[in-house]
Amino acid sequence: MTSIGTGYDLSCTSYSPDGRVFQLEYAAKAVENSGTAIGLRVKDGVVLGVEKLIISKMLVEGSNKRIATVDKHTGLTFAGFAADARQLVNRARQESREYKGFYGDLIPGHVLASRLSNYVQMHTLYSSIRPFGCSVILSAWGKDGPQLYMIEPSGVSYGYFGTAVGKGKQAAKGEIEKLKLAEMTCREAVNAIAKIIYQIHDEAKDKDFELELSWICEESGRQHQAVPKEIVDEADRLAKAALDEEMIDAD
Repeated sequence: MTSIGTGYDLSCTSYSPDGRVFQLEYAAKAVENSGTAIGLRVKDGVVLGVEKLIISKMLVEGSNKRIATVDKHTGLTFAGFAADARQLVNRARQESREYKGFYGDLIPGHVLASRLSNYVQMHTLYSSIRPFGCSVILSAWGKDGPQLYMIEPSGVSYGYFGTAVGKGKQAAKGEIEKLKLAEMTCREAVNAIAKIIYQIHDEAKDKDFELELSWICEESGRQHQAVPKEIVDEADRLAKAALDEEMIDAD
């Protein structure tokens, strides 16, 4: 993304001579500048966690939410521009309502992921609009159990057992790959996400953050809900203790 993009980055409908779409790369960069969001699919559900960077000391605690409920069985988190993500949340809720109104049933996770990714990809085809500057991690509970999907600014969508987006995604993915997700419970996944976020957070460079967590599991009645505060507080305490222990060992 240097001067080679000059003249080819004015519209997302233009390819550069080497086959790149620069506006999509710029959108991906916007995602990388955001706090890290993580999703884990484990044996009894799905857990979402996000590193909410505190942009101002005057901000009311909990007001900058980065996790949203789409329907009672689906929820999502994101990294990137919050305003763009809010439009995707509204679109996902609209798709969910229309599906239920037409078929009389809750929208399956893979159908919602497909429709939402098609909507995102549509914004890469016209010069009058720009790509969404956010990536979305979508969680759902369907007839086949828990599901997890990630949608990129290009409209590409994949199903995952574990994934991460945001500035710390590479380090987070490295830690996720070490986990035995098929053997973990949602409570264990909550602790794992908290530990990963504290590990990848750079206190010297990054702003302070809040830890936001949600899950869909048997304990929540297979509905998307915020993880209870006492469980979040315990995960937060364990993550800080593990980080302190690692720092002592390093010394």
